[in-house]
Amino acid sequence: MKSPPVSISVSDLTLRFPVYGVDAKSLKKHLARVTVGGRLGSPHAGSTEVTALSNVSLELRAGDRLGLIGHNGSGKTTLLRALSGAYEPDEGQIDVHGRIAALLDLGLGIDPSATGLDNIRLRGRIAGLTAKEIEEKMDEIATFTGLGPFLAMPLKTYSAGMQARLAFAVSTSVEADVLLMDEWISVGDADFQKMAHRRLLNLVERAGILVLASHDTELLRLYCNKVMRLEGGVASQVVSIRKLNELLAAA
Repeated sequence: MKSPPVSISVSDLTLRFPVYGVDAKSLKKHLARVTVGGRLGSPHAGSTEVTALSNVSLELRAGDRLGLIGHNGSGKTTLLRALSGAYEPDEGQIDVHGRIAALLDLGLGIDPSATGLDNIRLRGRIAGLTAKEIEEKMDEIATFTGLGPFLAMPLKTYSAGMQARLAFAVSTSVEADVLLMDEWISVGDADFQKMAHRRLLNLVERAGILVLASHDTELLRLYCNKVMRLEGGVASQVVSIRKLNELLAAA
């Protein structure tokens, strides 16, 4: 049976999160001051409800490269996590066809007490690879990290840069139909960054759909053909990247 073509369909997506132990009035004043963070609902059961995304709709097909813009806290990362399957909608529907690679949190699932090799296996499973796929890719991932004998040592002996190299190598080893990214990833020293950039470009080119959240408008113009603005959890329409300046002016 033939698989359906790669696509993303989001219809009236609404996500709410309860915030416990915070006074609703003080939280409302804080949100008003920073002009981000969604809308507050009425307090109940000792919590205040924040609407992180409100009635968001979009349709993407193969070849679409969508850039997400908006202030910090506007809902970009929340939308990416919802598309990855991390959040269930409170209202509305998300329908994604295709294998997803979510480059949102490279440190997710890292075990400091385990070796580098074991962490490759662990992070690979989290990224959606099967045990067989991980073993098939192990040599390539290990070589790309450049960590050599350190891979047999516990991760807690690594520097932050070494950990980032390992996490990046595993996360970008997935063959993805749908690629979700929260900012363009830059890790390691200058030489590793060059290799990482080429690896990331290759991953983007192979993906059917890219959704990239970034504050770098030149980066969005370079890699995206569509753009959508989020503000307080409310989304604009998806428009051509040529209208990026119009969306920025409306912010």
